[in-house]
Amino acid sequence: MFSFTQTAARAVAAATLLGSIVLAGTFAIAADDAAGPAAAVQSDYAAGYAPQILAQASSSPATTESAPASDKADPVEARIKELHKRLHITAAQQTQWDNLVQVMRDNAKAMTDLQQQRKQDAKAMTAVDAVKSYQAVIQAHEAGMAKFVPAFQALYDSMSDAQKKTADAMFRTKVRTAAAKEPK
Repeated sequence: MFSFTQTAARAVAAATLLGSIVLAGTFAIAADDAAGPAAAVQSDYAAGYAPQILAQASSSPATTESAPASDKADPVEARIKELHKRLHITAAQQTQWDNLVQVMRDNAKAMTDLQQQRKQDAKAMTAVDAVKSYQAVIQAHEAGMAKFVPAFQALYDSMSDAQKKTADAMFRTKVRTAAAKEPK
């Protein structure tokens, strides 16, 4: 039972980390430019940013246009802008990019709605309700990933080798950083 519990805990941690990486991961742009990707990357959940990341998902069109002024501090919009910049999305990739951006925004909105509901219910939650709310978060991450992966795959397949190399490095760095933080 101990090994099953430990394995289950690691699986939940991995799912949560993967969800945070893809759904709402942010890069510290200044730190990234100054110290490289490893210094800029951190687990959003470990740093306590989940509620901030999930807040204020945009419903604006999925384009590279700037978000409305009220969305400027939105980490999801910042992530979208950073990905577009670092991946050098071309005009030919715009359809795939727009699809991916819409999935990111929809996923963020779903998580925002879930977080708001959990916040409203927090004081009246029993222990069982709290565990069920964690289950709902994990299920929302899973559903979001199920939508994200095909949209990202379509974009990735359209990328040049240089773009793929950049994307691989960006996501691989997050995975390595997370793995280094795992207890041994």
